[in-house]
Amino acid sequence: MDILRTPDDRFADLLDFPYQPRYVEIDDAEVGRLRVAYLDEGPADGETVLLLHGEPSWSFLYRKMIPVLVEAGLRVVVPDLVGFGRSDKPADRAAYTYARHVAWMRQVLLDELVLRDVTFVGQDWGGLIGLRLVAENPDSFARVVVANTGLPTGDQPMSEAFLAWQRFSQESPEFQIGRIVGNGTVGGLSPEAVAAYDAPFPDDSYKAGARVFPALVPTSPDDPAAAANRAAWQVLTSWEKPFLTAFSDGDPITGGGDRVFRKLVPGAQGMAHTTLPGGGHFLQEDVGPELARVVVDLVATTART
Repeated sequence: MDILRTPDDRFADLLDFPYQPRYVEIDDAEVGRLRVAYLDEGPADGETVLLLHGEPSWSFLYRKMIPVLVEAGLRVVVPDLVGFGRSDKPADRAAYTYARHVAWMRQVLLDELVLRDVTFVGQDWGGLIGLRLVAENPDSFARVVVANTGLPTGDQPMSEAFLAWQRFSQESPEFQIGRIVGNGTVGGLSPEAVAAYDAPFPDDSYKAGARVFPALVPTSPDDPAAAANRAAWQVLTSWEKPFLTAFSDGDPITGGGDRVFRKLVPGAQGMAHTTLPGGGHFLQEDVGPELARVVVDLVATTART
């Protein structure tokens, strides 16, 4: 299978992003060997915070949060999903499935990096993948923060805003990554930030993962990922460790999705859930430092002494 790797010079002099990537290699029996990029910032002995991005962004999305977390003494791990950022990109859309994304991240984070007692933070597809990791490997995670995300099973109708986005992703002749991210913010993006989101994709051949991701969201009960997500919910409905929702107030895609977590997850009871004003779908861009402080406060108030 053809696997593409974005040239390093595409990532030169990125706006407010001085972080140097690290790499691990994983094996997929059908896809082949994949190099996956990640950031590892802050003290090695600090509480580990895992930041997982979604569609169609990459670890650059978290550049406004990393400094706040590191200053608080936390270790911050930020991978690029396969198909995004500096990670390898299979050129065939068929290579990308929900199950594979979960398996790839499990190999990287739990098998190779051996992360333990993790504070998981996930937005968009970062939540869809990360919550599966949490549910399937609960002993590796200490607490959870979900922001503008969900864990759909296909048993409930998706919002019209999401369905419109799904159609656009599959039908639009152009798929301008930086512009898409910018449209998902309240404050907009500078030309330099737009260029940074475009950087991983020199041409359309690199965008197979970005193109197919919206189509992988379970929207019907018989979706290939529906059963696994239902099983994950079974675990989450007995999850008693700290579970916090921190959605923004301006996301038409996931607005209101925090309520189901607060209702069904035992660990969410009595937590200081928050709605961050002034944030769009990509709230890391609009209110990144504020979201980071929510994470810092959660760790500080729930960490074992």
